[in-house]
Amino acid sequence: MTDIFGRFGIDRVINATGTVTRLGASPMETEVIAAMAAAAQCCVDIADLQGRASEVIAKCTGAQAGIVTSGAAAGLLVGAAACMVGFDPVKMGKLPDTDGMRNEFIVPRSHRNSYDHAVRAAGARLVEVGLPDRATACGVRDTEAWEIEGAIGDRTAGILYLARADSRPNLTEVVRVAHAANIPVLVDAAAELPPSSNLRRFIEQGADLIVFSGGKGIGGPAASGILCGRRNLVGSALLQQLDLDYIYESWQPPAQLIDKRDLPGVPRHGIGRPCKVGKEQIVGLLTALMRFTQDDDQARNKRLAIIADSLVHALGKVPGLIVRTVADSGHGGRPLVEVVIAPGENRPNALEVDARLRGATPSVHVDATNADTGVLMLVPTCLGTGDAAVIGTAFAAALTA
Repeated sequence: MTDIFGRFGIDRVINATGTVTRLGASPMETEVIAAMAAAAQCCVDIADLQGRASEVIAKCTGAQAGIVTSGAAAGLLVGAAACMVGFDPVKMGKLPDTDGMRNEFIVPRSHRNSYDHAVRAAGARLVEVGLPDRATACGVRDTEAWEIEGAIGDRTAGILYLARADSRPNLTEVVRVAHAANIPVLVDAAAELPPSSNLRRFIEQGADLIVFSGGKGIGGPAASGILCGRRNLVGSALLQQLDLDYIYESWQPPAQLIDKRDLPGVPRHGIGRPCKVGKEQIVGLLTALMRFTQDDDQARNKRLAIIADSLVHALGKVPGLIVRTVADSGHGGRPLVEVVIAPGENRPNALEVDARLRGATPSVHVDATNADTGVLMLVPTCLGTGDAAVIGTAFAAALTA
């Protein structure tokens, strides 16, 4: 492997955390890298390329249309903007100032998260409803559809829904309430691939806009994402992202997404302009997406199981560790490796082990979400078969340091 990072004085890390953005997201296959390199050497009309991308994304997702964004958060931003302003160029030019507009997004309280800042960045105001009693162990209920229905008012622009395996209320119930009031549903499904069936599930359940990360399960560029759904909303989102330095008479936006006759003129650069996507990212994402749809969860999990088995073998030799393979039910049953730090005299706890792993050479990053309970998780998605031995050595050193 070429040490490209060493050229700039940066060390490569061993990423057993998974496809997280802070560690560079997923490694790309050779075919994807080659497609991006080829695209980088040519010029192309980005609007035309996005028009073609829409057709590919629509075929893969079952949506009416889709565009490539500069990540899932960018998709949330331009998706929220589309829900608020449609094809009104005057309103587009005012964002993020939404005074006098429909600017409220209803969100179940249990769906709030750091990434919904992207929706607020477009000028939206989040209106929380419900109580997550089941999440706080105070009861069995969560937000219910009737609570969302009761919050819909004259300022409601949409409903924000975080797609997780345990999200409540059910998306179909939310869609029913929203569509009865002619309100769109924007779904954040950034990390919900695999399983591959999720590419179509949210569309089939009636969602109006869905956001996916391109650099996670799909295996595309880290700075890429997908926004797909209803054609008019996707077209508005694209319009607020493109370079619009055109004279109206010569302007030819992608006709499958935008009818210029619906607009009195070419809008000014939109709120999504800082989220521009290059030709390399678009081509890389489309190549990765087509590969992802041609693969299947079972075959993908078999490849990951080989790496997981090598991790279990290497870590099983380290005293003080209890190691086993578990299935990630929320992501198509992909194999994960659970490492429990057994209590022992003078033995560091899981949080200390995690810190020591990060300080090792090379630095080893694991999922320490549940480290306070003594558990570290290893995700094989971004690992190679040769990494298991290095990880085993790093754990042994961390436990004895």
